[in-house]
This record gives sequence, C-alpha cells and structure tokens, in this order.
Amino acid sequence: MTRILVFSMMFLFAALPVFAQTVISGKIVNSDGLGLPGITVTLKGTQKSTQSDASGSYKIDVPSSNSILVFTSVSYGTQELRAGAASAVVIATSATKLDEIVVIAYGTKKKSDLTGSVVSVGTKDFQKGNINSAEQLLQGKVAGLEVTTGGGSAGGGSKIRIRGAASLSASNDPLIVIDGLPVEGNGVAGSANLLATINPDDIESMSVLKDASAAALYGSRATNGVIIITTKKANSKKFRFNYNTRFSISDVNTKVKVLDGNQVRSIVNANGNAGFQNFLGTENTDWQEQIYQKAVGFDNSISASGTAQIGKNFGLPLRASVGYLTQEGVLKTNEFDRITTSLNLSPKFFDNHLSVNVNAKYTNTNTRFADEGAIGAAVGFDPTQPVFSGNNKFGGYYEWIAPGATTLNVLAPRNPLGLLEQRNNNSDVNRFIGNIQLDYKMHFLPDLHLLVNLGTDRATGKGSDVIDSTSAVSTLNFRGKGRRSTYREEKESRISDIQLFYEKDLKSIKSKIDVLVGHSYQEYFTNNFSFSSFFLDKTLDSASIPLFATDRNGFAIDSYLGRLNYTYNNKYLITASLRRDASSKFSKGNRIGYFPAVAVAWKLREDFFKNSQTVSELKLRAGFGETGQQDGIGPYNYLPRYSFAGNGARYQFGDAFVDVLRPAAYDPSVKWETTQTTNLGLDFGFIKNRISGSFDIYQKKTRDLLSVVDIPSGANFDVQLLKNVGNLENRGVELAMNFIPVQKKDWNWSFGFNAAYNKTEITKLIDYIDPNFKGLSVGGIAGGTGNNVGRYNVGYAPFVFYVKKQVYDNNGKPIEGLYDDLDRNGAVNGTDENDKYFYKKPAPDVIYGLNTTVSYKQYSLGLAGHGAIGNYLYNNFASNNGTLRNIQNPVQYLGNASVNYLETGFQNNRYLSDYYIENASFFRLDNINLGYDVGKVAKGKASLRLNANIQNVFVVTKYSGADPESAGSSGVDNNIYPRPRIYNVGASLNF
Repeated sequence: MTRILVFSMMFLFAALPVFAQTVISGKIVNSDGLGLPGITVTLKGTQKSTQSDASGSYKIDVPSSNSILVFTSVSYGTQELRAGAASAVVIATSATKLDEIVVIAYGTKKKSDLTGSVVSVGTKDFQKGNINSAEQLLQGKVAGLEVTTGGGSAGGGSKIRIRGAASLSASNDPLIVIDGLPVEGNGVAGSANLLATINPDDIESMSVLKDASAAALYGSRATNGVIIITTKKANSKKFRFNYNTRFSISDVNTKVKVLDGNQVRSIVNANGNAGFQNFLGTENTDWQEQIYQKAVGFDNSISASGTAQIGKNFGLPLRASVGYLTQEGVLKTNEFDRITTSLNLSPKFFDNHLSVNVNAKYTNTNTRFADEGAIGAAVGFDPTQPVFSGNNKFGGYYEWIAPGATTLNVLAPRNPLGLLEQRNNNSDVNRFIGNIQLDYKMHFLPDLHLLVNLGTDRATGKGSDVIDSTSAVSTLNFRGKGRRSTYREEKESRISDIQLFYEKDLKSIKSKIDVLVGHSYQEYFTNNFSFSSFFLDKTLDSASIPLFATDRNGFAIDSYLGRLNYTYNNKYLITASLRRDASSKFSKGNRIGYFPAVAVAWKLREDFFKNSQTVSELKLRAGFGETGQQDGIGPYNYLPRYSFAGNGARYQFGDAFVDVLRPAAYDPSVKWETTQTTNLGLDFGFIKNRISGSFDIYQKKTRDLLSVVDIPSGANFDVQLLKNVGNLENRGVELAMNFIPVQKKDWNWSFGFNAAYNKTEITKLIDYIDPNFKGLSVGGIAGGTGNNVGRYNVGYAPFVFYVKKQVYDNNGKPIEGLYDDLDRNGAVNGTDENDKYFYKKPAPDVIYGLNTTVSYKQYSLGLAGHGAIGNYLYNNFASNNGTLRNIQNPVQYLGNASVNYLETGFQNNRYLSDYYIENASFFRLDNINLGYDVGKVAKGKASLRLNANIQNVFVVTKYSGADPESAGSSGVDNNIYPRPRIYNVGASLNF
C-alpha cells in the first residue's frame, strides 16, 4: 500500500509541469459562490464540450482566449462568455436545483442519473426540534428506514434498520460513512451513542443507500445498508456567520400504570393476611414522580464560512464551527454535555487541477449516567411507604428491613430515589475524526483524476462509578464502605484510499462513461484498560484485581474496487461494480470475498413523454448485487483461544489456589454472511415535479447466516458457538410521494408521505435435518429463571413469539394457569412444552412517515410523524408485575403491581401466556414546528429567524404498555427510559 501511495504522489507531481496554454479552466457557481455540477460547457460552433464536476470546476481546450464558450443546462438555461473571461461563471439558480446532486458510494451523481435505490435528505428536510444525534434527523423521512430512539436518556442513541433485519446474531446496523470515512459504530466505553458525538448542525446532507447495487462498493460491511453523512463546507466567497441557539424543556407525559397507595391498602386488607397488613404504611407515594424531573437543555452553535484571502492570488475556502450542548435527562441525575468543533478547508492549486479537502472534527462529551434500575424499582416499590425514613440510616432513605430484624431485606427492591442520588457514574469521551482528500486532475488528460483519501477516527472513553458508603447497596455488597470503579477504552481506525476516476462525454456516439478503480485499506484497533475496584476507604478489593492491564485487539480490511457507469443518449444507463475484500477476521481460506453489483435504468420520459407538459420525470430502475456482513464477529473467532477461568474454576493445592486456562469455542471455517439483493424501482414526477416520488420492490436473500448454536454437552469450553448455519429472506415494497399542492408568491404548501412493507423469514437454521427441531430460544424476559418468549425457527420471522394459548371465561377474563391443550394429550395446566405455539412477531409489517409544511410570507408551520402497523410486543412489565404476588411478596415485603392485575386477578406470574402479546401498532406525531422570519436586523447587517417546536406530541395506539416503541428487536417490553415530550424555542442569526 505504501508503494502505491508513493508512486501515485510521484506521478501526480511529475505531471504538473505538463500544462497546455490552450486549456481554459474555471468554476461555475451560483450567486452565493456555491459550485454547480453538471453544467455543460461547449466551444461554440464545434462538438467539443465538457461538464463541470461536483465542485463546479471545468476544463476545456480552446484555440484562443477569444473563443466563445456556451454554458448550458436543462435546469439553468444558456449563457455565453468569452473564454478569457470565463474563469468564474455565475449562474443564478435556486437551492432546490442543487438537491439534484446526491452523494453516493465514492462520489456524487445527479439524482436523475441514479440507477440504485438511494435517498438523499438535506438540511431543509431534516427532522426539526431537539435533535441531539445525527440519525434522528432522518426519522420518518425515508421509506424503509426505521429509526427508533431509545427513550429520554440524555445523549442516548437509536436503533437504525434499513429494510428490516438481515442477520440474527451479527449486527443489523447500517455502515456509517462520514465525509468519506467509514467509522466505528459499536460505541466506546462511556458513550451510549457514538453518533451523538457529531453535531447535527454541522451536517449538510445524509444519503441512505438501500439496495446492493448502490451499496456494494462497500462490500463486506454493507449488508445492512449504508448511511453517508456529508458535513457542511464553505459555500461563498464572502465570510458569513451563523449562530443557532435552542432552549428546551422535557417532561415525562406517559408513565407506567401502577396501583396507588389506597389501592394497595384495599387489596392487602381484602386478602386478610395480618402479616402483610402490619407492613402497610400510610403514605400515597408516587415513586415515578419522585425519580423523574422536568429536564432543561441548552444548545448553542456558531459557524463561520467563507474564503480567506491569502496574498493577492490565493483564496482559502474554509468553514469552522463550535457547538455546546448541555442536556438534562428526565430521570434525575442524568446529564449530558457536549462540546463539538469542526474545520473544513477546501483550497485548490495549480489552476484548479489539485483540489484539497481537509475535514477535522473533535468532540468531547461528559455524561452522568443515572442508575436506570431506579425505573424498575419505582414501579415495584410499595406506594404506602414514605421516601425518607426520618433517621440517618441508609442516608435517610426508607428501605425494607427484614422481618423481626434490623438488617436489610436482601431480596426487597431498593429505594428508587436512593439508587439515583447515592450513585455517581460519570464518563468522559473524546473523539477525533479527520481526513484529507487530494483530488488531482491530470494536466495531460483532464478527464482523468486521482483521489487520495487518508483519515482516522479515534475515540477514547473513560469514567468512574462511585456508590456512596451510606447506601443500602453498599451495605449489602461492599461491607458498608462504598465502592469506586474506573474504566477506560480506546478505539481507533485508520484508512488509506486511492482511486482513479475517468469521465468522458463521447458526443459522436451519444455516450457518457465514467470509470472508477481503487484500493482501500482500513484497520481497527480496540484497547481495553482494566482497573481494580476500591472501597472508598481505599482498601483494595482483592477480588477485583485485573489479570491483565490492557487487552488490545484489532482487525483489518484490504480491498480493491471498480465501477463503470455508462449512459447512452441520456436515456439508457448502466452501472456495474465489483469489490474484493480480504478481512483478517477470517482464516486464509475464507478471507477473500467478491461483491459484484449491476444496475440499469431507462428514462422512459425521453422515449414516450418527451413533449408532455404533465410528465416531468419517469425512470425505470433494476438492480442486483451482493453485500457482506462481518460486524458482530470477533476478530479472533476462527482461532483457538485460552483465557483465565477466574475464581469459579481454580485448583487447590494445600492452601494455595492456582488459576487455570479454559479454552474458548471457535470455528475455523467461520466467514461473513452474504446478502443478495434484487431491486426494481420506478421514479416519477408530474406537473413540473409538483407531484413526485418513487416505488420500489425488493428481495434480499442472506446466506451463511451467522447464528449461535449449542455445543454438545461434555465439552470443556463454551456452551454455544457462532457459526454460519442459516439463510434469511426479506421481501418488501416501498413507496415515497411528495406533493406541492400550493406554490404561489406568498403561499406554499408541501406534503410528503412514505410507506414500506417488509416481510422477513428464516429459511434455514441448522446444518442437519431434524423433524422435531422447533428452533432456538431467544427473547429473554424479566422474571423466573431462564425464561424466553421468542424463537428463531424456519418459516417464521426472527423473534416470533412462542407461547401458551390462554383460555378465557365467558366474560372474557383470562383463567389463571389454564391454556389450550394444543397437542390434545389431556394436560391443560401449562406444564406441557408441546402446548406452545408460534404467535405473532415483533417486527412491523408496515412502517410509514409523513410530513407537511405550510408557509405564508414570513411564517411557516410544519408537522411530521411516523408509525408502524402489524408489530406486536410482549408486555413484560404486565407479566412480571401484574399479580398479587408482587404486592404481597412471599419473602416478606410489600410491593406494587401493574394495573393489569385489576383485570386478571392473577395470584402468580404466568409468563408464557399469549395474553401478554399485544398489538403495538401506532402513529406518533413527532413534532409541530412554527417558524417566523424576522428579516433584516442590526441595520440590515444580519437576518433573524425564530422558531418554536413541540416533540413527541401524541401517540395513537391500542398497546397498554408505556410506549409501543419501547422494545428492541426481540419485542420484549421491559421498563426502559421513558420518551419525554419536549418543548423547544430557538433562534437562528445569520450575519
């Protein structure tokens, strides 16, 4: 790789002197100085022409400086200039035209020339409001893209899925690429979400690559799709400044439904158990009210963008920004602070032949994590008891004491507020993302250019977790001395890319071609530092001494790639690509994989509706390709490994104990999953694109599916192993529609809608035939020991529920412990495993999003929402907390129960009843935003815009739990951080 880079740089500089005086170069920009790509430049009276590139730059041979150049575009009209005066061409245009340029894998493309399924969302279409993490900008905006926020945790992340899940045991997250740099997406210690380290105000656009023909150039990492983030760059010659500020208040508007103190007293007294009656208190404590707060947030950012003049002949385009966010979580003690900085430099040298693009982003985040165990404790703690005991024991917080004793009841829950306020868990995370791109257009061959991309992504997370010595937790676990534990982790990736691009417009045969060939090498390293835990009196807890000070591991990917785009007569387009990846995660025999793709498109309008005033665009697309998956696979899974077994497996020799090494299970034949995707699409536009959209049908087939399988008993290592044993299939349909019903001088109204249907089915799961095999148990739940409510099984969706069929009385009330005897063997008490059946699934059949904006003069009003149809959840809170046993606990303390108990009257938990599988279809109005353009202020030197916003306005659903989006992929709804309603006011000042 080093030799290739050295040779390329030598070749680059050796070619610089070869400059023909008859070559005219320049840049085509809009009125703001922003480069315009795709403008045709023709030498008047000849067939000689070229096109401006992504930055607006062009180059053409002319006989003399007095020659006339014609600048033409379907969108922007025609303009003629003398060649000698054409170094800077300004063409008036609107911002909407610029949206036609879409960032794709290793380059850009006009939207009308796309052959794959790609959706680009820009700043004007981003989700509005209190957006702390980049992926939330896309929520409800892209058909087939599911973005599910994890709740109200400050700095928390989201689950991102593109066209459903393509894996069972490996990752289902898409690849994230930031300014040409594929980044680590698995998080770092101390950070709940690495995407939260990117300031959303710095993002210009986000492209979602959904099918394999669009994503295959990313090869073995693109099975789950790709999201390309492009940050803002200098867009004018004159310096412009922008200041954004936002103030927010968050509040929990929906709490888990539990009994109040009076209801608990009534139930306990009605049951007549004197022992539990003696436990009753006199309070009516709302424990959820005690742990939640109205959370305040401030977000401020300032940016400067323009061209710094250095000397008389050199201008340095740059953009720099600084941002500061501070956000409280609605759970007390949860706080998140973020400082972001970014710098982009984009100078050009040698008559615009060498373009240099430098991107640098540094972020520091500080998080205080709240003990989220307090959420579960709050819904289960006795509401008849006070928050504080009235004495100094346990820091003054009320705690359950064992019957007839003065010590803690070990099995009772801890005081929810005490869990929060007697623990201090803080983290500090630093992240730097930077790369430099050198783009050189050959002097001797202007259609050929060389791109070198060198970059790094480095994240360091560290923190400490302190439990107060006076807390009940300390009394139980740390001898009443408290505990301090520390951690640190470093992650780093480095990339070196080199590509050659060749573009040629062959007018004589009505053809255009562009070719890409390249090489990429990227390596990832993770370094874990292990520290001892200490009692707060500094006495070493010897049981926590680490065996190793650090644990550094890593892997690398070495790749070659190529792509050909061919266009005939501006109507017929074909794209073909191939990527060859070699990953160090696999043995030499399985290391190399090939990922091909091909796509075609036909602009039907040019053949059938060329003169139509109604049909603005009509293009048919078809594509096929293969992508891979290696996320979620350890870097050494194919190698035999040994590790210390720890205190649980030591040999004793006299009074001495000797640690032993234990082998880990491994599979030397493990390799990446491979997904084949077929896509058929139609892009359309009518009435000058006032009605536009796209329709796609796709099929994804994943083979060599990674799944965890059981190891036969008797082995002396792990009980499970990750192997390539299965196949998975996704089929779906997507529709996106955009309307502009009103487009007048003062009035404008736009409306957008998207919907996607997806069906996922496991088609193979084991390597052998077993007619009695009913799948792998998944979907672990709270309650009992080792209970699971989900399965992986052939013919079903992942995590399909596998439960008992509840029997009801004539009034529709579930009969406790009575289930349908499905195998008809006479056992109807629920103990027969054969009485389980497959019932519903967590993944929705349909996801959809909608948005609309109405503007009148300086005012604008926007709404956005999203929803899902056909998704079901297992209400684990109701199954685990909705019984009399939860109130009158057999280990002698009082608790609380879900209001679900009032409906069922269950005495004991019935975890496997299908009664707890609920329809969780929903529609959520994500936000309402109101804006007002004040106009010029400060004597015309600045412009001001004010805005107000409400997020999480309401949810329409039949689901009885707290939140229909609260569960993960397994569909098990445990108590999570609640999603708050957020009120925002803000301002944007440009000067």
